[in-house]
Amino acid sequence: MTYKIVIPGELPDTNTIITESKKGRGKWQPYNEIKQTNTNKVAWIAKSKIKKKLNKINLEITWICKNKRKDKDNIMAGTKFILDGLVAAGVIKNDGWKEIGDISHKFKVDKDNPRVEVKIKEVS
Repeated sequence: MTYKIVIPGELPDTNTIITESKKGRGKWQPYNEIKQTNTNKVAWIAKSKIKKKLNKINLEITWICKNKRKDKDNIMAGTKFILDGLVAAGVIKNDGWKEIGDISHKFKVDKDNPRVEVKIKEVS
């Protein structure tokens, strides 16, 4: 069975993650806020669309960006939030090799409606 979730907007890219990771002082770490916010965003969307626990999945992620300014490898860093969100939602037990099969990426541009479309296919 294949499921689809759509995450509105864009997820943080590698450069944003690195910049935020350097700002922290003591216990306060801006990256933690970014990670929690985006992981929770994905988890809530996944919970509303997928009602069962999946053992192993393949992912097809389509990154629909507002423009072409960011490099594709930087954009794909958002995969971290997608996988962690699926775990937080209880869709998969973990995001290790046992639960995650193949991950493919596609890229498109829609300046009026940036989003991330994730097709999740259960595999054996």
